[in-house]
Order: sequence, then C-alpha cells, then structure tokens
Amino acid sequence: MIKVENLKKRFGKLQVLHGVSFDTEDGKCTAIMGPNASGKTTTIKSILGLVVPDEGTITVNGMDIRKGFQYRNLIGYMPQIPTFPENITPRELINLTIKLRTYEKNYSQELIELFEIEEHLDKPFSALSGGTRQKVNAVLAFMFDVPILILDEPTVGLDPVSSRKLKNLIKERKQKGVDVIITSHIVSEIEQLADDMVFLLEGQVIFEGPVKEAIEQTQGEDLEDAIAKLIQRQQAA
Repeated sequence: MIKVENLKKRFGKLQVLHGVSFDTEDGKCTAIMGPNASGKTTTIKSILGLVVPDEGTITVNGMDIRKGFQYRNLIGYMPQIPTFPENITPRELINLTIKLRTYEKNYSQELIELFEIEEHLDKPFSALSGGTRQKVNAVLAFMFDVPILILDEPTVGLDPVSSRKLKNLIKERKQKGVDVIITSHIVSEIEQLADDMVFLLEGQVIFEGPVKEAIEQTQGEDLEDAIAKLIQRQQAA
C-alpha cells in the first residue's frame, strides 16, 4: 500500500534521513522503530505530507503523494501528542471530523462506548485528562473504514484496560486488510502487534523485514535483545 524510496531530509545542517526505503502491505502491521532522533517522526510526517522531503518518493496506493492531497483521505492518523483546541469539546471535534471526511459510515458512537467517554463529550478539552484526550484521539483515528492507519505511540497515557481495547482494535483492522503503521518504545507491544519492522538508526534503515527474522538473524532471545544487537552491530561496523 505504501512505498517509500530513497527518502532524504535535512533540517539546516542536520541530515535527518539518509535514503530511507521500505514498503508496507495490506493486512499487516509495520513497526517503525529506533532510538530518539533516529528519524521515525520525520518519516511518518513525510508520509502524511506534513514534512516535504528533499529527495525521494512516497507512493500511497500507487499515487505519488506530491501530485495531490487526496490520498490523505485514505489514512486514519493517531499522533503521539494530539493538539486539540482547548475551548471546544470532543463532541464538536468528532462532528466536525465527520463533516470533513467523505466516508458515508462512521463508528464514532461504537468507539465512544468502547472507550467509555460519553460523560466527557461535552466538556472542553481544557478540562480533560491526558488519558481521556488519548481516547478521543483513538476515536478520531479509528472511526472510519480507512485502508491505512498510522499510529504514533498509540497507547501512551492509556490505562491497561483501554490499552488492551486499542490493541484489539488494531488486530481487528489488520484482519480486515488494513495497512497499519505503528511506532512504539514498548517492545512487548511491537511483539504483540507487528508483523514487520523497519528499524532506523541515525536516519538510516539498518533492518527491514519480519519481526521474527530480526530475532533469528541476530540470534536474540527476544525482540528487545535483537534490537540491542542490531544497534551494537551497526556501531561496530
């Protein structure tokens, strides 16, 4: 569904991406992983059209994203730290999003009930806790039948019950053929959800492939051990 080829990006004197390339597939979850400042956020924002790469191409469902913004209607996005207008309510934002998107059906009510936020719908965002904001964030990302989901640290701030509900949603969407991209610093979460992994280090892809393959190639005990060995191997090269 998504094809990233030779992506390069510089901010001033800092080269953030050094020719990043990878593909994602329908019905699979691809984890983009790496230490802080490895280029994960820049890569995601490039796919979303929020950052313009200096070089390289990104195609979504065969469409070069430089040729139009319409592809964004295919994506449900859950940012790590959502910035909501403090003076409006979740109900107002949800209704506005429904009007802006072109999908005939939405699952807002089902998701509101799932995450138990009905009592908070008419409160301004300024009065909501971080966990409740994250639940609204999840509702906005999952309320349409989009073929692509991009989830940036989706369980941050969620209680264990809500986190489990969100993970089950991700698994359900995968089974329906949705192309899921996720970032997370919680390695056990990646092991639960991801089929494939793109591991970035200093703006370069040092591993791309199935999660199980990363463990096998490094002879790691688990994914956390495999990641540590990938980083050590790269630093020793």
